[in-house]
Amino acid sequence: MTTILFISGTELAVVFLIALLFFGADSIPGLARSAGKAMREFKKATNDIKKEFDEHTGDIQDEVKRTRNVLEEGGRDIEKEVRKSESEINDHLNTK
Repeated sequence: MTTILFISGTELAVVFLIALLFFGADSIPGLARSAGKAMREFKKATNDIKKEFDEHTGDIQDEVKRTRNVLEEGGRDIEKEVRKSESEINDHLNTK
C-alpha cells in the first residue's frame, strides 16, 4: 500500500470508514464541498495578501535593485582601477 502523509492506505480506509459511519453517506459530499470551498478561500486570501505586500513593497524593491546595480557598477570600476594599478606596478618592477 502507498503512504500519504505518513498514513498507509489501510489506515486511510479505516478513517474513511469511520467518517462514513459517523457522518453518513449523504453528508460526506457536502463536507467535501465545504472543505474545498474553505481551501479555495484560504488560497485566495493568501494570494491577496501576497499581492498587497508586493504592491506596498514594490518601491522598496525597485530602490534595492537600483542600489545593487550602482554598487555592482562601482565595484567593477574599482576592480578595473586595481587591475590597472597592478599592471602599472608590475610593468614598473619588470623594467628595473
